[in-house]
Amino acid sequence: MDAFHFRHATKEFDPDKQIPDEDFRFILETGRLSPSSFGFEPWRFVVVQNPELREKIKQASWGAFSKLPAASHFVIFLARTKVDTIYNSDYLQDHLKNVSQFPEEILEKFLSRVEEFQRDDFKLLDGDRPLYDWASKQTYVALANMMTAAAQIGIDSCPIEGFNIEKMNQLLDEEGLLEDGHFGISVMAAFGYRTQDPRPKTRRSFDDVVKWV
Repeated sequence: MDAFHFRHATKEFDPDKQIPDEDFRFILETGRLSPSSFGFEPWRFVVVQNPELREKIKQASWGAFSKLPAASHFVIFLARTKVDTIYNSDYLQDHLKNVSQFPEEILEKFLSRVEEFQRDDFKLLDGDRPLYDWASKQTYVALANMMTAAAQIGIDSCPIEGFNIEKMNQLLDEEGLLEDGHFGISVMAAFGYRTQDPRPKTRRSFDDVVKWV
């Protein structure tokens, strides 16, 4: 509980304090080990330390403007697009065979179930956006785990949605980070150390948020 009370959306980071490599590797690992729907891991975490790219992002994202360049580490969470997440994609074939190590006799039946889920259960096959949004929602699971993990070891963070998706995707595509349409930006986050303590945390009451039926 101390970690959850410690964590807050840090607005100003100390530019003179850097997160140790071992600590940030731990934070990234909690993202990598996060759960995803069907275990597809439809994400990539781009750690942006290059000063020139940071400046471009700062100018393109009003939400990141006050966080860069002071944040120790800055992460862009990419979500895989329909190219990779549709049930019959090359990515899923490779992922299930070589990462999840599905036996051949199970693979076809499993992908048929995924197709049914995408087509009928969640209606994800109408256009390009639904599958991207589905993948993007899953990146927030990894984001939350990484922010909590950071708080557990006394490191601050701030999730960032303050940007124009089209402009950021154009910038990242020009930098060669979207791999010809296989990825799109989902969310960003800054990590580092606060310059001042936040005001006390406010939330709706437990009984208002939690309902037992």
